[in-house]
Amino acid sequence: MIRRTIVALAVALPLAAALPAAAQTTDLAGVKYEPAASVGGGKLVLNGAGIRYKAIFKVYTAGLYLAAKAATPEAVLAAPGPKRMHIVMLRDIDANELGKLFTRGMEDNAPREEFSKSIAGTLRLSDLFSAKKKLLAGENFSVDFVPGQGTNVLINGKPQFEQPIKEPEFFSALMKIWLGKNPADAMLKEALLGKAPTARDPFQN
Repeated sequence: MIRRTIVALAVALPLAAALPAAAQTTDLAGVKYEPAASVGGGKLVLNGAGIRYKAIFKVYTAGLYLAAKAATPEAVLAAPGPKRMHIVMLRDIDANELGKLFTRGMEDNAPREEFSKSIAGTLRLSDLFSAKKKLLAGENFSVDFVPGQGTNVLINGKPQFEQPIKEPEFFSALMKIWLGKNPADAMLKEALLGKAPTARDPFQN
C-alpha cells in the first residue's frame, strides 16, 4: 500500500509541476483586478494594471483587458475582439473636470483626422461626466469596445448609453489618453502594457 502511494506521488508531482500556475488577482492600493473579464460575449485577459498618480497622490487605478496579451500601443489598438479599460477611483474627483482632462488627452495624442471623427462621441462622454458631477473614491467606470457595435461606458457596472458610440476612432482616441505618445502617466502606460514597474519620479504630473 505504501509502495503504491509512493509510486502515485512520483507520477503526480512532475505532472503538477508541468501545469501552468493559476492566474492571480492583481491588487493595487486595495483594488482587485481579476485575471479575466467577459465583454460582448468574449473572454478577455488582464493585459496590465497600474495606478494613475498626480505628483505624489494616487488618483485612480486602471486595468486593460484584451482578448490576448499585447506589449505595445500599436498591438493593443490593432488587437481583434472586444476590449475594456476599467478604472476605479482612489480619490473623490470632479467628474466634469475629469471629462475635460480626457478630452484634452485625446486632442494631445490622436491624429487630427481620428480626433475629428471622434468628436460626437467625445461630446457624449463630456455630457455624461457633467451630469455625474462627482466620482467618489471606490466608484468605478469601464469603457467597453465591441467590434461592430461600438463603445459603451459603464459607471459602477451600469451601461450609460442606450446606443453605443459607433465610431471606432472614438475608442482608439480614448485609449491614447493612456497609451499615446503623451500619456496621462508614463508609468501607468508601461503598467497597462504589462511591463515591470520602474522607479517613479514623485514630481511627475
